[in-house]
Amino acid sequence: MPSRSSDDTESGADDHSGERVTVLGLIADPDMPETIAEYLAETLPEELDGAWRVEVDADPVTATLKGTAEILDRTAHKCDSRGWTYALCITDLPVRSEEGPVVADIDHDRGVAVVSVPGMGGLQTRKRVHQVIRQVLDELRSDHGRDPGRVRRQRRHGLSGRMIGVLAPIRRTAVETEGSHLDVRYVTPGRSGTLRLLSGMVRTNRPWRLVFGLSRALAAAVATSAFGLSSSTIWMVGDQLGIGFKVLATATAIAVLVTWLIAAHDLWEKRGDPRSDPQLARLYNASTVLTLIIGVVVLLAILFVVNFVLAWLILPASLLTGMLGTETGAGTYLAVAWAFTTLGGIAGALGSSLETDRAVRQAAYGYRESRRRAEHEEQDSDGA
Repeated sequence: MPSRSSDDTESGADDHSGERVTVLGLIADPDMPETIAEYLAETLPEELDGAWRVEVDADPVTATLKGTAEILDRTAHKCDSRGWTYALCITDLPVRSEEGPVVADIDHDRGVAVVSVPGMGGLQTRKRVHQVIRQVLDELRSDHGRDPGRVRRQRRHGLSGRMIGVLAPIRRTAVETEGSHLDVRYVTPGRSGTLRLLSGMVRTNRPWRLVFGLSRALAAAVATSAFGLSSSTIWMVGDQLGIGFKVLATATAIAVLVTWLIAAHDLWEKRGDPRSDPQLARLYNASTVLTLIIGVVVLLAILFVVNFVLAWLILPASLLTGMLGTETGAGTYLAVAWAFTTLGGIAGALGSSLETDRAVRQAAYGYRESRRRAEHEEQDSDGA
């Protein structure tokens, strides 16, 4: 595919005033990348010099591709076919390299790049993507995109802030890959970069959405908790156990529910899968476990609040005092609500087996990738 010369780098359509418009195409994976792309389409034109138009194309092009070289080729092809000046692929696919997790790969000659959302980490993801996109556009518009000595551009747009530099620095490297147009790469090296990638994968999984996918588990937990309201034995257990045993019991309930979800819905990425990279499979599994833990903790927190309110409204203080032999206060109701919640959490594991696979499997990276691949292949066959 031909390279872009300096004469056509800023090519684009003319607006009504006759001013040349630079067209930026954002090719986004479904879900979170698409949401970010739509946000960028609204904010970027006002921040960039000159007249810009941003077009968003929601297309899971990464589902059937391996490596950023193939993604850049597909992005460049779509850029030319759509008549865009530049094209950026925003993906939630975790990308790794020998230097560390990849934040962005840039093809300066063809005016395209791929940006990996998980590489930004789990905090302030939209802001970080925005900063990286601005940096990538600076690279693409620069005549020095392949000059390894021009590293001062990395210090713009907040990519080298003090906290980022200490916790997970983003480094610019020049890349020379035989048979590839890739020439600039931004990475987060070291163990901190891997942890940042993992937190970004968990953030991309949107663990809070898992709560809505566990409605049957929540129903089973609430039903079991309601039974506990009528059991004086459970009241006494909640009041008598020490804090250490309570923490251990809560951790056990979380572990049981997470393990049951993984087993019942086949969420574990198997290393024997021929399409699976062993190191990537470990990242997938770690992100799935963390996502489920966060989702289950949120579920139990909701259940705890419900149980506390029910106990406060239904159980008179005089009744608890008579049964427990101690003065009843807010701490007593908290202890009783904890007992109901722990019992309900374990029962919720049984209810989780009744959930639809699709509702729960959204927490697994491998499932989303497989689903997108199947949908992409189905669209290709329909088009053919």
